Amino acid sequence: MTAVLDYRNVTVAIEGRKVVQNLNLAIAPSECVALVGESGSGKSQSWMAPFGLSPGVAGGEAYLCGEPVIGADAASLSALRARHAGFVFQQPLTSLSPHLNIAAHLTEAFCQAGAALPDQDTLIAALVDVGIDRPAERLRQFPHRLSGGQRQRVMIAMALAHRPALLIADEPTTALDATLRREVMDLLNRLCRDRGMAMLLISHDLASVASIADRIIIMRQGDMIETGPSDQILSQPTSDYGRELLAATPRLTDPIPVRPVIGAALLAAQDIAVSFPMPGWRRPHLQAVADASLMVHEGEAVAIVGGSGSGKSTLARAIARLGPCDAGEVTWRGLPLPPRAKMQAHDRAGFQPVFQDPVASLDPRWRVADIIAEPAHHLGRGASRQFVLSIMAECGLDANLADRRPHELSGGQAQRVAIARALITDPAMLILDEATSALDVLVAGRILDLLRRLQRERRLAMLMITHDLAVARQLCHRVIVMDQGRIIEQGDTEMLIRAPHTDISRALIAASQ
Repeated sequence: MTAVLDYRNVTVAIEGRKVVQNLNLAIAPSECVALVGESGSGKSQSWMAPFGLSPGVAGGEAYLCGEPVIGADAASLSALRARHAGFVFQQPLTSLSPHLNIAAHLTEAFCQAGAALPDQDTLIAALVDVGIDRPAERLRQFPHRLSGGQRQRVMIAMALAHRPALLIADEPTTALDATLRREVMDLLNRLCRDRGMAMLLISHDLASVASIADRIIIMRQGDMIETGPSDQILSQPTSDYGRELLAATPRLTDPIPVRPVIGAALLAAQDIAVSFPMPGWRRPHLQAVADASLMVHEGEAVAIVGGSGSGKSTLARAIARLGPCDAGEVTWRGLPLPPRAKMQAHDRAGFQPVFQDPVASLDPRWRVADIIAEPAHHLGRGASRQFVLSIMAECGLDANLADRRPHELSGGQAQRVAIARALITDPAMLILDEATSALDVLVAGRILDLLRRLQRERRLAMLMITHDLAVARQLCHRVIVMDQGRIIEQGDTEMLIRAPHTDISRALIAASQ
């Protein structure tokens, strides 16, 4: 059977530096091949440069449906992409035009290969095929009105509109919660098999692609380290790097972690409620959180888990006085915290936040040492350079990073800086809002190792917001499950995983396995 995509010793260079070397692969109709590796391994450049979608210079031979890709002029390459290839990118919100509604996006996608202008029924059918509810209503909406999962499904519908022979999905689930990740992967698998498409799947998560990929290629620093059937790679990787990737992926079947002994009550939140005004005149408020209560003890880690839009981050921000709070009381060491508008710097000293996007949470104009020292200065304590360097060392940061700016850091380094900044005030608790979800699996594993060590050595309490139960299990004594703004279940981590009481919890467990 003729390969839909055929690579022969493909190389990619950027500014004279090789980032992909001697990549060989062939994908048949209805077959899925996954390229897996950490950030910077060359996964994305291996397809973007040959297809003319990056500044990289490609060498070797590459064929799409028998036609040469490398060496084709821009017009021929554009026509070849339009006829035979569809692309699903990592960030659907930034990949969609904010000023065009969904109907306009889909219409453009249908017409890219010269097809006739689609009618309303055709557009609706395209959305139905990718599992979008209320399709006629969605066609009139703009991207910002859709959830992350809906936007990714729109991207898939656009990529498939001209019925391509090859679908390339580059980290298609990174920005999604665990349940949506599973749904999107199942959708891609079904469409690939039903339509006889070849699929090239790019990911840093070995476990998530193994369920749908026929073969896996593991890449590191531009080289093919290992390749084979997905079940073989997942069960018995032959390379040290493959074993490292597999070991870094948290699973619910891992041995039960040893967790620190907890102490007295530290933080208590009672009957928290948060609402937001809906767009439009005299529209009712959206109840984002209702009647939510929780407690965190000294040295205890508590996870708030749930799907996107469940209210977990809104609840955490209300408790930390970082976001609105309509009702309820929060006490810290038995004393009530003032409302957000009346919070002083010393009120925040005992608990510090670490946010999801490590680079975006750091001031791009400041140097690392100044970023880390800032909270101490707000408290009037000051922080000597030597003290900042000691906190950096505790967080695994080299002293030579102290004078760099955030854009000069890797994602993992930036998140370590954010953790060091949180530790400078010697807090009793960290509030971690999806602190590893923006990182690849190896870097995320190292950040979890750091948090586990800090938890043990400093007896830090943690309130951890995550969509991934397997990640929560690495650190947390207890789990709180949220859905539609309400706490629907909570309890000991192992007990909840073994015997969940709600369908939402069971879905989260299934998505994390």
